[in-house]
Amino acid sequence: MFSSNTISALRAALGNWFLRHKRKMPWRDAPSLYRTVVSEFMLQQTRVDTVRPYFDRWVKRWPDFAALAAASEADVVNAWEGLGYYTRARNLRKLAIAVAALPAPPRTAEDWAEQPGVGPYTAAAIASIACGESVSVVDGNVVRVLSRLTADARVFKDNGAAAKAFAPLAQALLDPADPGQHNQAVMELGALVCLPRAPLCIVCPLMPFCAAAKSGAPEAFPKLTPRKIEKVKIARLWLVHGGSLLLHHHSARARRLSGLYELPDANSLPDATPFLPPIAARQRAISNQQITETIYRCEWTPSLARSIAAVSGLVWIPIGNLASITLSGPHRKWLAELLEHSKRGK
Repeated sequence: MFSSNTISALRAALGNWFLRHKRKMPWRDAPSLYRTVVSEFMLQQTRVDTVRPYFDRWVKRWPDFAALAAASEADVVNAWEGLGYYTRARNLRKLAIAVAALPAPPRTAEDWAEQPGVGPYTAAAIASIACGESVSVVDGNVVRVLSRLTADARVFKDNGAAAKAFAPLAQALLDPADPGQHNQAVMELGALVCLPRAPLCIVCPLMPFCAAAKSGAPEAFPKLTPRKIEKVKIARLWLVHGGSLLLHHHSARARRLSGLYELPDANSLPDATPFLPPIAARQRAISNQQITETIYRCEWTPSLARSIAAVSGLVWIPIGNLASITLSGPHRKWLAELLEHSKRGK
C-alpha cells in the first residue's frame, strides 16, 4: 500500500515527532528489561496517569525479578490494589519466578509469549522495547492510527480482530533501526493526537500520508462492531458491629476477585433487613458490564449473626485493620467515604 520511499518518510516523520513530544514516564527515564515488563503489565487496560504512582512504589519495593519472585502473592496483590484486573498482578509474580529461575531472561517475542501471563501484544512490546527485536506491536492505539492511515473500510467484530488484521501493515511500517522507539511512537501518537474523538489531525506528523484525514472523516475509522453492554445491579450491605465491618472475602477460586474483600451482596443474607433509603449508590465498569452498586445500611441482630456464621466467605474485619487487607479498588474508596461520613455524623 505504501512505497518504500513513503515508508521511509513516514518513519522519519513519526520518529522526529516522538523525540519532541513523547511524555515523560518513569519506565522511560531509566529503562531496563524489568521496568519494561512491569510497566507493560500495569498498562494493560489502565491509563498512564493511574499507573505512574503504582510503578514508582512497585520498583522501589521490588527492584528486579528476583525481589519480586521472593514476594508473597498477598503482598503483590495488595500493592496492586486500585489497578484492577488482579490476575495481572498474580501473573506478573509468576513471571518473575519463572524468569528468576532461568539462566538468562528471554530475548524474543516468541520466547516471552511462553511465559506466564504474556500475550502476543505484551511479548512484542517487551521484545522490541527492551530487547531490540524487530517485531511490531498492535494495540487499540495502533489499530486506530493504521486504520486511518489506510481508511480501511472493513468492519471488525472487536479490537482483537482488528489487531490481527493490521499486524502485517504494522510490521511493514516498523523501523528496524529502532523498533522499540517506533512502536512507542505509534502508540504515543494514538494516545495524544490520533484520538478516538476529535483527532488532532492538524498537528499530526502523519497527516500527509493519512487517507482518512484526506477524506475529512477520520473519526469513521476504525470500523468496529459496537459492544453489547450488560447492565448489572447489585445491592450491598453496610453492617458495623462491635467496631468491625462485615465483608465478603472472595475465595482463591474466584475468577476476577480471587482473595479480595468487598461489601457483601445482599442476596447472600436473605435474613438481613436493609434500611431505606440507601446510604450510597456507585457505578463502575468491568469489561462489558456497567455495574450499579447500591449500599444499604442494616443492623446486627442475634438471628442475623447466626445467618452470617452459616454463609461461607463472610467475615468481620475490625475497622482499624481495613488498611491491611486487599479490597477491590472501588470498594476501598467507597469504604473510606462512608467511614468518613459516619465520623462526621456522630
